[in-house]
Amino acid sequence: MADLKGKILAGKILVQPKEAETKTASGIIIPDSAKEKPQVGQVVLVGAAKKDEPMELKAGDTVFYGKYSGTELNIDGKDYLLMSQTDVLYIV
Repeated sequence: MADLKGKILAGKILVQPKEAETKTASGIIIPDSAKEKPQVGQVVLVGAAKKDEPMELKAGDTVFYGKYSGTELNIDGKDYLLMSQTDVLYIV
């Protein structure tokens, strides 16, 4: 897991998306222009709970989220998504 310095606001999480697949099951290489945006990632940082909404996620959780969820950030050369915990669809 990343060793990030900083603080996430209440109700927000920082997710590191899983790398997009580069090959199909049959071995065909997928070009960058045709790759699907990943919809699964690992929670890296978690903000505090909101007054009316408890925080149900913790760092290290693997989550599924919507295709257009979150805001893309690049921190120390790595890509992350900053999103609300309500954008998470499923926790593994």
